[in-house]
Amino acid sequence: MASVTRFLEAKLKLRVNRGKSAVARVEERKCLGYRLLNDGRLGIASKSRERAKDRIRGITRRNRGISLERMIQELNSFRIGWVNDFRRAAMKNHLVELDGWVRRKLRCVRLKQCQRVKPMVDFLIRQGVSLRQAWRTALSGKGWWRKSGTPAANQAMGISWWEKLGLVNLVRRYESLQAS
Repeated sequence: MASVTRFLEAKLKLRVNRGKSAVARVEERKCLGYRLLNDGRLGIASKSRERAKDRIRGITRRNRGISLERMIQELNSFRIGWVNDFRRAAMKNHLVELDGWVRRKLRCVRLKQCQRVKPMVDFLIRQGVSLRQAWRTALSGKGWWRKSGTPAANQAMGISWWEKLGLVNLVRRYESLQAS
């Protein structure tokens, strides 16, 4: 690294930022939120994924006091822009995982909006969950996050239910960007 830095600074008269410069394997370095994969394709840097998840956590906080529809609008705005920014990266598997995680966060918010047992049971029954499963889920002593992962919550608020509310499917969006 020292000889390369000397050459760049002495011969080419370039400044080298020693804090950002390093000699490392290609897959360990990142540039503009991307990283190179072993096969030469672009991938998303882990820091970029974590920043996106932090932003989604902020939007989907359960104590924000906004409607689910407004939360979905904010999420769509951010997520569509994020996928557009990283459309060149190979990230389909990450998007499948991120989509599932976001839906679970939103299920958690929706269940918390019920606040009490009876409204939660009524909501789950309206969504087609059996009476027994609805009561079992609502009466469980588990927290909101655990309840959002139950089979009853998954059945009540499946992928098609979220699409009816307007939640954009990131995998489909990514595939449409790849096709064009």
